[in-house]
Amino acid sequence: MYVMPTTHHKQRENSAQTLIRARLVGLEGQFWLRLDANRCLTHLEPMETEIPLEFQENTQDIAGDLLSLGGVDLQINGGLGLAFPEVTQADLPELQAICDYLWGQGIDAFCPTIVTTSLENIRRSLAVFAELWRDPKPNTAKILGIHLEGPFLNYEKRGAHPAQYLQPLTLKNVQEVIGEFAPMIKIITLAPELDPTNKCVEYLRSLGIVVSLGHSLATETEANQAFAHGATMITHAFNAMPSLHHREAGLLGTAMVNPNVHCGFIADGQHVNPTMLEIFLRAAKHPFLVSDALAPIGLPDGVYPWDDRQITVTHGTARLDNGTLSGTTLPLFEGVKNLVQWGICDLEKAIALATLAPRKALGIPTWTTGKPINLLRWQAVDDTIEFSWL
Repeated sequence: MYVMPTTHHKQRENSAQTLIRARLVGLEGQFWLRLDANRCLTHLEPMETEIPLEFQENTQDIAGDLLSLGGVDLQINGGLGLAFPEVTQADLPELQAICDYLWGQGIDAFCPTIVTTSLENIRRSLAVFAELWRDPKPNTAKILGIHLEGPFLNYEKRGAHPAQYLQPLTLKNVQEVIGEFAPMIKIITLAPELDPTNKCVEYLRSLGIVVSLGHSLATETEANQAFAHGATMITHAFNAMPSLHHREAGLLGTAMVNPNVHCGFIADGQHVNPTMLEIFLRAAKHPFLVSDALAPIGLPDGVYPWDDRQITVTHGTARLDNGTLSGTTLPLFEGVKNLVQWGICDLEKAIALATLAPRKALGIPTWTTGKPINLLRWQAVDDTIEFSWL
């Protein structure tokens, strides 16, 4: 059995270093890497390539262990008891604590997700997050940008989103919600059938915002039209959308086979049955793992407030009082563990789904020289797989 414990913390190198005999997630063979004193990747070469003499002074032998980039979570709704739609200026220290907690869970970067709420809450939360986004700290999970999940969702597929705050998908409403915060909004989830012209999709893409389709009843035709106008992602596959059907591909089937579309999914065993996940991962062109974690991540199971309602968390899965699934409280790498335990994929592929695939969904380079890099080392200890920051 694979268990993913909390990351081991240790003093990180602050001088130039060469790593040798490293296997890299997503690449074949063994490599040597050179990191400068600022943790910038300057060289990445196969082990067969000679290491320059000047790079051989400070060397660490990785001994064939796997190295990966840090995890990237594109859908996380809160942490340590704080819901992201409810943050205020006074919560900045707590938000930094959440970033530190996520770093301890192997997360390098994330998109704080603001679900459907009042316009006042959205804009206040965006203003608070802007401060952390503009001033990232080292050795903590950084904010890539905000994921707005709503308020432009289909009422019939709203799931746990409060109906009173849903809005029609019009250009005027989109502009009012985004306001001056467009540069820090990375993703927006919407139901494309609410705007048959797809002008909103085109507008969002013109701002550099990734459009993800979700909480939707879109048909195959409607989904293809949205993809043709620039949508490139779907939100939590299978959930808040019609499931796969042999006579109607719908949003999910259409997204899975489109070579330009990235499909987020949750691997807690409740949001999607593991057998269906295996079918999905065999068929989808570009799947990536998300936690969809709610405010109680980092806290024990129990009953917690959720806007003006409450959620019950059992074994890391959260539900409203009426039984509606609302998310998880499991760190991203718990999904990695589950995929391996269920026999759906090997460890390296599971890690890639939480590290490389989310980056590719946002067009972020992966194993690229000339950029700062944070590396996780994965090691087998008895029946446990442990990870630690290098």
